[in-house]
Amino acid sequence: MILGDSLSAAYGLKQEQGWVSLLQDAWQDQEINIVNAAISGETTDGALARLPRLLEQHQPTHIYVELGGNDGLQGHPVNKMRDNLQKIIQLSQTSEVKVILQQMQIPTNYGKRYTQMFSNTYVDLATKHDLVLLPFFLENIALDKNLMQRDGIHPTAEAQIVIAKEMQKALREIILP
Repeated sequence: MILGDSLSAAYGLKQEQGWVSLLQDAWQDQEINIVNAAISGETTDGALARLPRLLEQHQPTHIYVELGGNDGLQGHPVNKMRDNLQKIIQLSQTSEVKVILQQMQIPTNYGKRYTQMFSNTYVDLATKHDLVLLPFFLENIALDKNLMQRDGIHPTAEAQIVIAKEMQKALREIILP
Protein backbone atom coordinates (compact mmCIF):
# COMPACT_ATOMS: atom_id res chain seq x y z
CA MET A 1 0.00 0.00 0.00
CA ILE A 2 1.24 3.47 -0.89
CA LEU A 3 0.42 6.08 1.77
CA GLY A 4 1.44 9.34 0.19
CA ASP A 5 0.63 12.72 -1.23
CA SER A 6 0.39 14.25 -4.72
CA LEU A 7 3.80 12.85 -5.69
CA SER A 8 2.31 9.36 -5.58
CA ALA A 9 -1.24 10.37 -6.58
CA ALA A 10 -0.24 11.38 -10.15
CA TYR A 11 -1.08 15.04 -9.59
CA GLY A 12 -1.79 16.83 -12.88
CA LEU A 13 -1.76 13.57 -14.83
CA LYS A 14 -4.09 10.70 -15.63
CA GLN A 15 -3.93 7.99 -12.95
CA GLU A 16 -2.50 5.47 -15.40
CA GLN A 17 0.45 7.82 -16.05
CA GLY A 18 1.50 7.88 -12.40
CA TRP A 19 4.43 5.87 -11.11
CA VAL A 20 2.22 3.73 -8.88
CA SER A 21 0.06 2.58 -11.81
CA LEU A 22 3.15 2.04 -13.95
CA LEU A 23 4.68 -0.06 -11.18
CA GLN A 24 1.50 -2.13 -10.88
CA ASP A 25 1.59 -2.68 -14.65
CA ALA A 26 5.23 -3.79 -14.46
CA TRP A 27 4.34 -6.26 -11.71
CA GLN A 28 1.16 -7.63 -13.26
CA ASP A 29 2.77 -11.07 -13.70
CA GLN A 30 3.77 -11.08 -10.02
CA GLU A 31 1.21 -11.74 -7.35
CA ILE A 32 1.48 -8.20 -6.06
CA ASN A 33 -1.48 -5.88 -5.76
CA ILE A 34 -0.59 -2.27 -5.07
CA VAL A 35 -3.19 -0.15 -3.29
CA ASN A 36 -2.62 3.51 -4.01
CA ALA A 37 -3.91 5.33 -0.94
CA ALA A 38 -2.09 8.54 -1.89
CA ILE A 39 -4.10 11.77 -1.96
CA SER A 40 -2.98 15.12 -3.35
CA GLY A 41 -2.46 17.60 -0.55
CA GLU A 42 -2.19 14.87 2.10
CA THR A 43 -0.43 15.73 5.33
CA THR A 44 0.75 13.38 8.06
CA ASP A 45 -2.34 14.42 10.08
CA GLY A 46 -4.71 13.33 7.33
CA ALA A 47 -2.88 10.10 6.62
CA LEU A 48 -2.78 9.16 10.29
CA ALA A 49 -6.53 9.73 10.54
CA ARG A 50 -7.19 7.52 7.49
CA LEU A 51 -4.70 4.78 8.32
CA PRO A 52 -6.73 2.55 10.70
CA ARG A 53 -9.50 2.16 8.11
CA LEU A 54 -7.01 1.59 5.28
CA LEU A 55 -5.22 -1.13 7.26
CA GLU A 56 -8.49 -2.83 8.10
CA GLN A 57 -9.88 -2.55 4.58
CA HIS A 58 -6.79 -3.59 2.58
CA GLN A 59 -4.74 -5.63 5.07
CA PRO A 60 -1.43 -4.86 3.33
CA THR A 61 1.78 -6.76 3.92
CA HIS A 62 3.88 -3.64 3.27
CA ILE A 63 3.25 0.07 3.50
CA TYR A 64 5.30 2.63 1.63
CA VAL A 65 5.13 5.95 3.48
CA GLU A 66 5.73 8.96 1.23
CA LEU A 67 4.54 11.80 3.45
CA GLY A 68 5.67 15.02 5.05
CA GLY A 69 6.18 17.18 1.98
CA ASN A 70 2.94 19.07 2.47
CA ASP A 71 3.60 19.39 6.21
CA GLY A 72 6.92 21.02 5.35
CA LEU A 73 5.56 23.22 2.57
CA GLN A 74 2.83 24.44 4.93
CA GLY A 75 5.40 25.15 7.65
CA HIS A 76 3.91 22.71 10.15
CA PRO A 77 6.05 22.09 13.24
CA VAL A 78 8.58 19.33 12.53
CA ASN A 79 7.89 17.74 15.93
CA LYS A 80 4.20 17.34 15.05
CA MET A 81 5.12 15.77 11.69
CA ARG A 82 7.61 13.44 13.41
CA ASP A 83 4.99 12.38 15.98
CA ASN A 84 2.46 11.66 13.24
CA LEU A 85 4.96 9.66 11.20
CA GLN A 86 5.95 7.72 14.31
CA LYS A 87 2.29 6.90 15.02
CA ILE A 88 1.84 5.79 11.39
CA ILE A 89 4.87 3.51 11.73
CA GLN A 90 3.76 2.09 15.09
CA LEU A 91 0.17 1.54 13.97
CA SER A 92 1.39 -0.26 10.86
CA GLN A 93 3.87 -2.39 12.78
CA THR A 94 1.21 -3.28 15.36
CA SER A 95 -0.82 -4.62 12.42
CA GLU A 96 2.27 -6.61 11.34
CA VAL A 97 2.76 -4.50 8.23
CA LYS A 98 6.34 -3.93 7.08
CA VAL A 99 7.00 -0.18 6.81
CA ILE A 100 9.13 1.37 4.08
CA LEU A 101 9.87 5.05 4.64
CA GLN A 102 10.81 7.50 1.93
CA GLN A 103 13.13 10.38 2.68
CA MET A 104 11.39 13.62 1.79
CA GLN A 105 12.89 16.98 0.96
CA ILE A 106 11.62 20.53 0.94
CA PRO A 107 13.01 23.63 -0.76
CA THR A 108 15.92 25.26 1.04
CA ASN A 109 14.10 28.62 1.34
CA TYR A 110 12.52 27.36 4.59
CA GLY A 111 15.82 28.05 6.30
CA LYS A 112 18.72 25.82 7.20
CA ARG A 113 17.47 24.88 10.69
CA TYR A 114 13.94 23.88 9.60
CA THR A 115 15.18 22.08 6.48
CA GLN A 116 17.78 20.13 8.47
CA MET A 117 15.28 19.19 11.20
CA PHE A 118 12.85 18.12 8.49
CA SER A 119 15.40 15.89 6.72
CA ASN A 120 16.77 14.43 9.95
CA THR A 121 13.27 13.29 10.96
CA TYR A 122 13.31 10.52 8.36
CA VAL A 123 16.79 9.26 9.23
CA ASP A 124 15.98 9.32 12.95
CA LEU A 125 12.68 7.44 12.52
CA ALA A 126 14.22 4.86 10.20
CA THR A 127 17.02 4.24 12.70
CA LYS A 128 14.72 4.15 15.73
CA HIS A 129 12.24 1.72 14.14
CA ASP A 130 14.76 -0.27 12.06
CA LEU A 131 13.08 0.67 8.77
CA VAL A 132 14.22 0.69 5.19
CA LEU A 133 14.72 4.36 4.26
CA LEU A 134 14.59 4.98 0.54
CA PRO A 135 16.10 8.15 -0.90
CA PHE A 136 13.82 10.92 -2.13
CA PHE A 137 12.64 9.72 -5.52
CA LEU A 138 12.74 13.19 -7.08
CA GLU A 139 16.34 13.81 -6.07
CA ASN A 140 17.69 13.34 -9.61
CA ILE A 141 14.52 14.62 -11.29
CA ALA A 142 13.59 17.85 -9.49
CA LEU A 143 16.40 19.92 -10.99
CA ASP A 144 15.55 18.91 -14.59
CA LYS A 145 12.88 21.35 -15.77
CA ASN A 146 11.92 18.94 -18.58
CA LEU A 147 10.89 16.35 -15.98
CA MET A 148 8.88 18.70 -13.78
CA GLN A 149 5.47 20.24 -14.33
CA ARG A 150 5.22 24.03 -14.52
CA ASP A 151 4.72 24.29 -10.76
CA GLY A 152 8.25 22.95 -10.22
CA ILE A 153 6.94 20.54 -7.57
CA HIS A 154 5.25 17.71 -9.44
CA PRO A 155 6.92 15.32 -11.91
CA THR A 156 5.80 15.04 -15.54
CA ALA A 157 4.53 11.88 -17.21
CA GLU A 158 8.07 11.27 -18.51
CA ALA A 159 9.46 11.53 -14.98
CA GLN A 160 6.83 9.07 -13.73
CA ILE A 161 8.36 6.41 -15.99
CA VAL A 162 11.79 7.04 -14.47
CA ILE A 163 10.38 6.94 -10.92
CA ALA A 164 8.48 3.70 -11.64
CA LYS A 165 11.64 1.99 -12.90
CA GLU A 166 13.64 3.13 -9.87
CA MET A 167 10.88 2.10 -7.48
CA GLN A 168 10.49 -1.26 -9.18
CA LYS A 169 14.15 -1.99 -8.50
CA ALA A 170 14.18 -0.62 -4.95
CA LEU A 171 10.91 -2.18 -3.83
CA ARG A 172 11.49 -5.54 -5.52
CA GLU A 173 14.45 -6.16 -3.20
CA ILE A 174 12.23 -5.47 -0.19
CA ILE A 175 8.93 -7.06 -1.22
CA LEU A 176 10.10 -10.03 -3.27
CA PRO A 177 12.58 -12.17 -1.34
